Amino acid sequence: MASYPMMQPQIIVLKEGTDTSQGKGQLLSNINACLAIVDTVRTTLGPRGMDKLIVDAQGKVTISNDGATIMKLLEIVQPAAKTLVDIARAQDAEVGDGTTSVVLLAGEMLKEIKGYIEEGVNPQVVIKGFRKANQLAVNYIKELAVSVDVKDEVAFRELLTKCAGTAMNSKLIYSQKDFFTKMVVDAVLHLDQDDLNKRMIGIKKVPGGAMQDSLYVEGVAFKKTFSYAGFEQQPKRFTNPKIICLNVELELKAERDNAEVRVEKVHEYQAIVDAEWTIIFQKLEAIVNSGAKVVLSKLPIGDLATQYFADRDIFCAGRVTAEDMDRVILAVGGTVQSTCSDIVPEKHLGTCEEFEEKQIGGERYNMFYGCPKAKTCTLILRGGAEQFIAEVERSLHDAIMIVRRTIKNRQVVAGGGAIEMALSRYLREYARTIEGKQQLIVAAYAKALEVIPRQLCDNAGLDATEVLTKLRQRHTQGQNPWYGVDVNDTSGVADMYEKYVWEPALVKTNALSSATEAATVVLSVDETVRNPQSQQAQGGPAMPRGAAARGMRARGRGMRR
Repeated sequence: MASYPMMQPQIIVLKEGTDTSQGKGQLLSNINACLAIVDTVRTTLGPRGMDKLIVDAQGKVTISNDGATIMKLLEIVQPAAKTLVDIARAQDAEVGDGTTSVVLLAGEMLKEIKGYIEEGVNPQVVIKGFRKANQLAVNYIKELAVSVDVKDEVAFRELLTKCAGTAMNSKLIYSQKDFFTKMVVDAVLHLDQDDLNKRMIGIKKVPGGAMQDSLYVEGVAFKKTFSYAGFEQQPKRFTNPKIICLNVELELKAERDNAEVRVEKVHEYQAIVDAEWTIIFQKLEAIVNSGAKVVLSKLPIGDLATQYFADRDIFCAGRVTAEDMDRVILAVGGTVQSTCSDIVPEKHLGTCEEFEEKQIGGERYNMFYGCPKAKTCTLILRGGAEQFIAEVERSLHDAIMIVRRTIKNRQVVAGGGAIEMALSRYLREYARTIEGKQQLIVAAYAKALEVIPRQLCDNAGLDATEVLTKLRQRHTQGQNPWYGVDVNDTSGVADMYEKYVWEPALVKTNALSSATEAATVVLSVDETVRNPQSQQAQGGPAMPRGAAARGMRARGRGMRR
């Protein structure tokens, strides 16, 4: 009589309703999800890239070709594909540009290695090869990077202008590149060169007019706040005024709202009213006695206070936003006062060379010029549509970040896919010197780098195969590593360094490192576990299973009966 092995009982350790996926199928599924995301942003790369029009759940329309913005608005729910969103945001926060490139590189690395995963290569072997290739690539970029001599101010400014222009090549404002590059370089060089705090550059948007109507203001500018009666009588220009910043509400109702008072006789009520008037007049007199000519407050300044200040040739603005107030404080000096008593002008008041209220388009703006305490500036952007101005703001943000990074690191490489082709050639040569599976992995990494010049060709309508063949030939035979894709040249190939298509080396090193890490994270995941709570959070109620589901159906039938 044959004996059969006893069947092991099935042990369930996860909560009912939990969904699990694992193995090679799960790994390939994650790779396919990442490739689908990459295909969405692929066409936005380069000077001839297309824009995406994204409509969110509230109906808000965004038109952009900025990789980080698109990835953020896509609302990706696939867990592994969210890694690409993270690296795009990190690239945008750390460097400011190259957000589309980092997503493309990560996706192409996964695409090149997908075949090896299907054939059974262990993901850990791939991860080891990727990290080695990334280390070699970053070190080679540092060898190729051209250092900048800061002593020659004219040459250094020209370098910053070229880097800012390269960042704008793929943006909507490309037609006005010279105008905006000068604005961006002026703004960054105006900052304190020790910290280059980007928060000291304010960007304001005024619909209407042309792009050339945009203004660069060496100081603080913010939109005229809500004003009460009497505002028209206030002076609109001062020279060397004293400025006081408050967090005090200068309205009659303020005292009444903060207390509960019970009265029995008419004269008692009149005493309360008189006390309210006395309190607010004491506040106003204290402000006037401080010598301040410009009064700013985060809280409302009522019609009584507005008229009071107008009679004494004092300008006031209430409901100033916290962001604008902080920039004013940093620029003109002084401190925000939460009370009107014990104001010491030398400590609590700031000053500037000139204050002016100016009409810009359909809005009026308060301008503070010649701020002594901190170097700050404001960019006032004009344009025909709000979506267009928003895209101009994103483009200038990228350019500002690029100029800041160039000043800090002072090493540049050629763009247009030149550095990627040089790295690809270098890694192919290195792969021939090693044996085993690592040779295939490093070669796949090298081939993945060619996605940047290939996509530049595709987006510009060039023959990618022909251009890449020319680039491989130039990089293999010659000593010049700066040949890349020139979308304006009939041959499609040019020395991008001589064409002044320059990028900070940090953009490339950070993009390669982030893309490699994202690819290794996706490859290291072989199982996804979804519990019912996470399913409810991501997409509504989780469908019950087993006995619980049968019980619900039975109760439903009972209710119908």
